[in-house]
Amino acid sequence: MRRQSRSKPPTEGSIRIIGGDWRGRKLHFPITDGLRPTGDRVRETLFNWLAPHIAGARCLDAFAGSGALGLEALSRGAAHCQFLDPQREVTSALQNNLSLLKAQAGTVTQASALEWLSRSVEPFDIVFIDPPFESELYEPTLKLLLERSLLADGGWLYLESARDRQLPMPEGLRLHRDKVAGQTRYQLWQHSR
Repeated sequence: MRRQSRSKPPTEGSIRIIGGDWRGRKLHFPITDGLRPTGDRVRETLFNWLAPHIAGARCLDAFAGSGALGLEALSRGAAHCQFLDPQREVTSALQNNLSLLKAQAGTVTQASALEWLSRSVEPFDIVFIDPPFESELYEPTLKLLLERSLLADGGWLYLESARDRQLPMPEGLRLHRDKVAGQTRYQLWQHSR
């Protein structure tokens, strides 16, 4: 009797940039717990929403993981993107991908979003919040962003969560767009004081 070989689970995933200067470029990232890149269809819709606001924007990819959102923003003309992730292998891969793309406008920091936001001082025009769906990071991240004025007045906040999760939103944010794709709810909010 022949034994069936068990294949090892993949250790590397890939994303494809869908628009802008790096359109079609395929980039790799390590597969780790909770890392779930934003899908192509969702990214395409999001960046259609952000098209009038992306050029020259200062962006924060607060739970970077694969870097799909921040890299897409840079590809489409954002002036800068700050990538945050607490895992060394993830930040190393992000740094390698930025080097591969010869992207000078991206900065990668190995830190938790809450730790980094608690000491940051510069506001961002666009903030991407896409932590692991089961995490309890949504509310404290939103609270820090607004209390510390880290989302510019008129700035945009992208929020991605599980389809059925209800998030209490702080005052000062106005819902601009809200869609569902599969098990994912994604929303674009605008900040106004």
